[in-house]
Amino acid sequence: MPPAPLPPHLAHLPLPPPAAEVVGERLRRVIAAEIEAGGGWISFSRYMALALYAPGLGYYSAGSTKLGAAGDFVTAPELSALFGRSLARQVAQVIGQGIPDVIEVGAGSGALAAELLNALDASGDLPERYLILELSADLRERQRSRIKAAAPHLLPRVEWLDTLPPQVDALLLANELLDAVPASLVRMSEGAIEEVGVALADGNFERAARPATGELLAAAQALNLPHDYETEINLAARALVRSFAATINRGAMLFIDYGFPAAEYYHPQRSRGTLMCHYRHHAHDDPLTLVGLQDITAHVDFTAVADAAIDAGMRMLGYTTQAQFLINCGITDLLAETPAHDARAYAPLAAQAQKLLSPAEMGELFKVIGFGRGVEGPLLGFVRGDRSHTL
Repeated sequence: MPPAPLPPHLAHLPLPPPAAEVVGERLRRVIAAEIEAGGGWISFSRYMALALYAPGLGYYSAGSTKLGAAGDFVTAPELSALFGRSLARQVAQVIGQGIPDVIEVGAGSGALAAELLNALDASGDLPERYLILELSADLRERQRSRIKAAAPHLLPRVEWLDTLPPQVDALLLANELLDAVPASLVRMSEGAIEEVGVALADGNFERAARPATGELLAAAQALNLPHDYETEINLAARALVRSFAATINRGAMLFIDYGFPAAEYYHPQRSRGTLMCHYRHHAHDDPLTLVGLQDITAHVDFTAVADAAIDAGMRMLGYTTQAQFLINCGITDLLAETPAHDARAYAPLAAQAQKLLSPAEMGELFKVIGFGRGVEGPLLGFVRGDRSHTL
């Protein structure tokens, strides 16, 4: 398969460098071969899994820069140290209940781990171990380098995991993880529920639908979707949350991500779902282009996340917006530690806080949801503005 040119509706995007195009072409050939082996069709969730995680070729596996100004998007820990310093207060509260370890799942560049470790060290609340579940060898090395540069004396506390331990007393953290879990696509067409997948047409990837079956069909039927409606259902994210819950003997789980409760997610007016791609700080909705070179995400159904955790024996500890959570954790107090009259130091921090808290930026769309087993509430981050009743 030759490299696919950018379609006209994406002509405004910067072209990938030749080395990236070579990787993208190799991945397109791998996906095409799997489509042919599957009888001409694969599910969208399988396509998304290959596009993001195919060993050595997928977006998160091929070694290119993902985060920050040189990458494709910016996460909260990259945006401001205020995020990690605020979150550290919540982490310290859980550690203070005798929970010895912290597990971060999908630690990205290592920015959050470095900031948390330094903040917890300063407050005297260090965990016994800071465990990072990370499958990408490239990201592991970036995380190690980031932590070594920011907190070299704390690096011995950090361990990298290939799999979660069977049982552990820990606080599990996941920032912008669930949105990148491969999701299934379904559509309601003429009264029938179809699963949208990927096929080949003249050497190019195209969407193709088949009747939905099994667990996916049952999940779609439960949503009572309207006519001419397409959306995502993330069965893999539900299974992942259940597996996380199963590993926590005593402790808590915190997920930070963008999304909605089910009633809002599957609102009749959201008739084309939430699927989004991120490439060089441009957002678009075509996942079948720039294969392996762009992030593919779907918003999180927090009702499904809550159901999965509770079914696995966890207790709901809270659900609120990122803005409310950070305010509860004292982000404004942390900002106030820098004198406002020192404009050179204060102005950048204030601008960062604005992006984290503003409803027009990350403050409202991003949510924080927490679950626990054997820990006492309320958690600091949910003491005011808890929205659990909306799930």
